[in-house]
Amino acid sequence: MYGWSCAGRASQRYTTQIQRCTLQIQRYTTQAPRAVRGMADRIGVAEHKHQHILTHARTTATRYGYMPIHTPVIEYSSIFERTLGTNSDVVGKELYKFLDSSNSWMTLRPEGTASVARAIITNKLEHTMPQRLFYSESMFRHERPQRGRQRQFEQFGVELVGVAHPAADVECVQLGWDFLCALKVPGQLVLHINTLGDQESRSAYREALAQYFGQHRDKLSDDSQRRLDTNPLRILDSKHESDLHITACAPAYSDYLTPASRAHFAFVTNGLHALNIPYTVNPRL
Repeated sequence: MYGWSCAGRASQRYTTQIQRCTLQIQRYTTQAPRAVRGMADRIGVAEHKHQHILTHARTTATRYGYMPIHTPVIEYSSIFERTLGTNSDVVGKELYKFLDSSNSWMTLRPEGTASVARAIITNKLEHTMPQRLFYSESMFRHERPQRGRQRQFEQFGVELVGVAHPAADVECVQLGWDFLCALKVPGQLVLHINTLGDQESRSAYREALAQYFGQHRDKLSDDSQRRLDTNPLRILDSKHESDLHITACAPAYSDYLTPASRAHFAFVTNGLHALNIPYTVNPRL
């Protein structure tokens, strides 16, 4: 009877352990694995739509004489910090950046142009200019996810490298316009354009903005106050309510363009007009 009693207690103990394990397994299996926040799956119809868009984009770019290029999803962090600028919002707040096992800083690609420029130099393509290249890649930015904006997103881009003439700008805009028209998207297409001008123009405008926004520093949002010390041009992109009425009265960039920049932009607008591509000049782009 003693033996049966011990066996009974042992049996009960093992049964209790099995029940606990079963409950833990059930708890784990009922919690479905989640996608990383800001990163989405494309399944079925969604993927078909994505491939439909890419097919039209690749066809259009190829018709214009552009060749495909693929770059690694991970680059040395210096590639983006050097080209985007350490004071930009992308470098300051949005990079997926980590230290690898060899003690090198690596970054998930946040945009395509810097990687393409690096690839041209690495593969010594700068000796065979111009280069007409297109890419379709996943990009990564650690920003707040919202409607229409994800932390992993797909970007199709074209790069015309080695042509300083404004005709290159007209060609790229025309390519993009033809691509969007080929998609036959319902509704009217609206093209907004602006110019960044040359370095002299940007320096003069930056100084004018710093002086203007400096007079309203106390009324600016925290982000805009930080940008005032790093990159005043970024204040113009602010959607913060306290900034909107201040940016609305900011100096116009067109007043600070050098003659060469004005001539460049005039060639672009005249070229678009000749191609019957409607556009709107948006000074806040």
